[in-house]
Parts: sequence; C-alpha cells; structure tokens
Amino acid sequence: MKDRGRQLITQAPVCGVFIYLAMDSPVDQDQFYLQKGNTVMSTDRYQSPLSERYASKEMQYIFSPDMKFRTWRRLWIALAETEKELGLPITQEQIDELKAHAEDINYDVATAREKEVRHDVMSHVYAYGVQCPKAKGIIHLGATSCYVGDNTDIIVMTKALGLVREKLINVIAELAKFAEKYKALPTLAFTHFQPAQPTTVGKRASLWLQEFCMDLEDLDYVLGTMKLLGSKGTTGTQASFLELFEGDQETIDRIDPMIAEKMGFKECVPVSGQTYSRKTDTRVLNVLAGIAATAHKMSNDIRLLQHLKEVEEPFEKSQIGSSAMAYKRNPMRSERIASLARYVMIDALNPAVTSATQWFERTLDDSANKRLSVPEGFLAVDGILDLCLNVVDGLVVYPKVIEKRLMSELPFMATENIMMDAVKAGGDRQELHEKIRTLSMEAGKHVKVEGKDNNLLELIAADPAFNLTMEELQACMEPSRYVGRSEIQVDAFLKHVVNPVLEANRELLGMKADIHV
Repeated sequence: MKDRGRQLITQAPVCGVFIYLAMDSPVDQDQFYLQKGNTVMSTDRYQSPLSERYASKEMQYIFSPDMKFRTWRRLWIALAETEKELGLPITQEQIDELKAHAEDINYDVATAREKEVRHDVMSHVYAYGVQCPKAKGIIHLGATSCYVGDNTDIIVMTKALGLVREKLINVIAELAKFAEKYKALPTLAFTHFQPAQPTTVGKRASLWLQEFCMDLEDLDYVLGTMKLLGSKGTTGTQASFLELFEGDQETIDRIDPMIAEKMGFKECVPVSGQTYSRKTDTRVLNVLAGIAATAHKMSNDIRLLQHLKEVEEPFEKSQIGSSAMAYKRNPMRSERIASLARYVMIDALNPAVTSATQWFERTLDDSANKRLSVPEGFLAVDGILDLCLNVVDGLVVYPKVIEKRLMSELPFMATENIMMDAVKAGGDRQELHEKIRTLSMEAGKHVKVEGKDNNLLELIAADPAFNLTMEELQACMEPSRYVGRSEIQVDAFLKHVVNPVLEANRELLGMKADIHV
C-alpha cells in the first residue's frame, strides 16, 4: 500500500494507527509517519496537541488555511462588487469570473509564487489572477494586505465565538439538568474546605452554572461588538479610494458599509490605522479566559468531590486509571480541563501586551504572536468545553457516601437547634451554650485523636442539663432541616435565569462531545 511516496511497513494497526516509513530514507533515520483515517502525520516533527488531542474538527477548520484563503477570495469579490456598484469600470463578466473560482483555490501556484516574492497576500492575488485572467487587473484594487488579513481575522474570530457559544449553551443545559435533578439532595458544604452548614448537590452545581451564565453574557456582549476593519488603506486614511473615486466623499463613505453587509456584518470600525485595534483581540481572549476560569473552578470542585467519593466524572468500562495501581479511577477529564484552562488564562496576556505595544498606525510584531495566541486560545477553549460537556453529561453521584459524611458532621451543626429545644424544656441559654461548647470539643477529640465516630449526641443525652432523650436528639438529625433555601434558590435560578436562555437558544441544544484521548 502506498500513499504519496510513503510505504506501509505493517498491516497491523498500532493503537488504531498505521505506521509508515519514508521510501527514500534509510531505516536508521527513524522517519516514521502515522495515519489516522485519511490523515497522515509525520512523527519526526512537533505536532500541536491542541489539534491532535483536544480541539474539535469544526474549530480546527475555522482556523485552517483553507478557511482563511477562501475568506480572502470572498473579500476580494465583495470589494470588486462594491467598487463596481459605486461606479468603477469593473464588468459583471469580471465579477462572475471571480465567483467561478472562489472555492477551487490553486494552492500549488500560490505556494510557488510565495517562495519567489515572500508575500502571502500578493502570492494569492497572483494565483487568483492566473485562474481569472479577465479579472486579474481589478483583484485587490485600492486595498492593502490588511484588507484581507485583518477582515479575515475578525470573520474567523466571530465564527469561532459562535461555535464557543453553542458549546457553552450546551454545557449550561447539561448543568441545569444536573442542578434540577439534585436540587434537594443534602450534602456537606465547605468553607476553606472545612465542614460548614449543609447545602444541596444541586445548589452547589448552580454556583458553577451561574458563572457559565456570566461567561455567556460576556461572550454575547463581545460578539455583538465585532466589527470588520473594512477597506481603510495603508494608514487607515482611505487615501487610495480618494484617488480611485476622484475625491467623491459621499461615495467613499459607502464603501465600508457595503462591504460589511456583503460579508454578513452590521458595520466596520469607524476609524483605524492600517489594522483593526488589537484591543479587539484582547477582549476576545478575555472572554475565553473567563470561560476557562469557570471551567477550572468546576473541575477542581469535581476533583475534590471525587477524592471524597461523593461525585465522580464518567469512567469508561475499559478505561485505565493508573499503570501501576489498577484500582484507581483518576479524574483525568477534570484534570485536563484544569490544565488547558491554565493555558488559556495565561494566553490571554498575549494580546493584551501586543495591543499595548503597537506603534502608531501599525507594527508587525503582532503578527507572529497573533498566529499563535488567538487560534490556540480558541482551540484550547473548544477542548475545554467538549470536556465539560462530557463530564457534566456523565457525572455520577453517590448519595449514600454523601449522607454518611454529612451525618458524621451534622451533630455539630445541629447544636443551635438542640440548644433552643433545651431552652424550651426549661434550660438556661448561657449555661447550655457553654456546655455544648465543652461537649463539642470533647466529641471532636473523640473523632480526631481517637479515630472514633462522632459521639456528641450521646454526650448531650447523658447531660441532665439538656433534659433531652436520645430519641429527641435523633429527631434533630434530619438533613433537610439544615439546607436553608437551597432547593427554592435552585428552582428560582433555573426558572428566571437559566431556562429563558435555553429557550431562546433551543435550536442549538442536543450537542454531544467527542473526547479524543
């Protein structure tokens, strides 16, 4: 079996992957290739784990060269159509020729040309012109490289934000189901990771849910402010169009709105240098960092709960938790969420520094950084949301473990109610408060020092000052008495905040995540 000069050296797939050896290379060079499906990957060079392990195919395509260069051609068509409609001598035949070759990009010609001229935009202008000889003279007319480069960046980020939004809404939907299901299940709450007043499993999930809803608000705001650069020229003054349209200001004013409409945007930025403000990238990455922070917090809570054996992330039948300890069920999905989230939160600093250090109308020290920080921020958040969707959709709750831990601490938390019952039975409030404090310390020693069960109730029942039987004390141990308004709060939150969002976006619901590794 052969594929582009590579020879299959084993018919047996290794972990579902076929191994190839380069035909023209000796074995001792160790130049191997892996094939997954139709994709052949070299193993002798770096491969981004964001592409190979974490991000979805949909997000990868949004930031692919093919998406970029097809968008360039759409922009050139929009510019030519606008210039024709505004009176420049461009024919419909030229427009039709451009449209006929909008999708079949001759990459070989563009690549060969770029090796000669070292300019990606002009290489693709040339390649487009080879396919469109009648229109080649009007391709990119009056524009600078940033016309296609920057407008495409905005289009790509806007599309990527749309995919992030869809996945975020589905995470919210799954968390809402979880919160509804467990809204009344009492559980021990923690402050400082020390036992505190009880809450419910659903109420705790509503805290995660609320932060994701806040992220959605931020995303929608930024998404609603995305504007194209338009066609502003070399320093943003539109001087080239002043020449093309012989100083006709009213006509020039129509260029950007017409381009925006053709590309599906409401408007272009009102002023710019050569580029759109790099502060736009900062705002976008800050939204991604906010989502990452929320996911990180949730994943940490789940990891802690899995340690307590109260809640577990999904664990597949044949999944291996540890190479040495076969019994382990490591929370690897939640750990991966935290790991990727830290990357995104730090990555958000890149566009902020880039924005702050741009000189005057533009400098090119943004380019290499943008090529890394923006796509990789999106790819990582895409992976994070897939993981969140997978984890929340399959969360396993262990009510018996939850109840056992809660009941071991509940006597301490019930002491105020016990004290009030004792006062009603004729006791002195101040005297009883001191006795409960002393007995609580004794019970704490019984648990911590001696490793025994909490015996506070027995100690109180044995003290005549309380005048309460063990049966009466046991009646105080109903967990639902101590969760406050947890269930009511969850109901109200879902009804008034979450459900309206889900109803407004119901056409986006039903997404399932595909976890690669």
